[in-house]
Amino acid sequence: MDRKEFLTKTGLAGGGLFFARFPELKPESKKVRFGMITDLHHDIMHDGIDRLSAFINEMNEEKPDFIIQGGDFCIPKKGNVPLIDTWNKFKGARYHVIGNHDTDGGYTPEQVVSFWDAKARYYSFDVNGFHFVVLDGNEHNASEYRPKGYARYISRVQLDWLKKDLETTALPTVIFCHQGLDNDSGGLENGTQLRYVLEQANIKAGKQKVILVLTGHHHQDYYNQINKIHYVQINSASYQWLGGEYKEIRYSADVDKAHPNIKYTVPYQDPIWAMVEIEGKGKITIKGKRTIFVGSSPEKLGVKMENYIYPIVPYISDRKLG
Repeated sequence: MDRKEFLTKTGLAGGGLFFARFPELKPESKKVRFGMITDLHHDIMHDGIDRLSAFINEMNEEKPDFIIQGGDFCIPKKGNVPLIDTWNKFKGARYHVIGNHDTDGGYTPEQVVSFWDAKARYYSFDVNGFHFVVLDGNEHNASEYRPKGYARYISRVQLDWLKKDLETTALPTVIFCHQGLDNDSGGLENGTQLRYVLEQANIKAGKQKVILVLTGHHHQDYYNQINKIHYVQINSASYQWLGGEYKEIRYSADVDKAHPNIKYTVPYQDPIWAMVEIEGKGKITIKGKRTIFVGSSPEKLGVKMENYIYPIVPYISDRKLG
């Protein structure tokens, strides 16, 4: 039953009477607020628990409707239990997105889901009159022509699930995925196909049902709008990877010995994350954290910035969209 038919059959077609009885459904009265942190990379960073603790402490003070981490959080090994315990100190709803590095070391997605106590590899939920969809962008593309490296694909099974999920909600919808749908450099292999599914859902609904896509993975800070859908990249909580050509020991010798991959990154001095607020028919406000680099900046090291397309920066930009 669509909204018009519902209003007619319930005798609430006048609109005013309908919203008088159901004020929570009035479009302008809807509001949701959530905190998002992504790409913590606890298995690389020496201070992952401190970074996550700073996020959780602030979220407990701010009291958003929920928090979500966007992947590349930690592998499901016993030594990472303290990180999960820190995450679980948030006094509210908590959600997870799986990243490509969360299965490093031969772990399965199912082991990650169990260890994190996540809902599933992909799933959806509703909060305050908004619909949220979490995708798993780490599925294998069986094509012999797929690029080398980590799997970054969404299968036909998950695509069909997504189409059905979008058909069964009338609420404004936000999509979470680890990899970018709008980034050809390391984003989803079938990102264009995913965007088409979202755009078709909007056309079929006759409105902007899908309003926002939030991703991590690229450790950058950028925004694109494609066919009226907002695509926002949330920067890593920890660093940008530079590789062996630009390695630099940025902490102590002991830290470098215990965490040898840090030298291949340009770390951010403090953890960064975003607070996202959506209200009305799609007014979006993003408040991001800012910090500085530890050690030499990418510019000082002579990093070829054009290889990264978007700038390497130690912050998440404030944005007002809608």
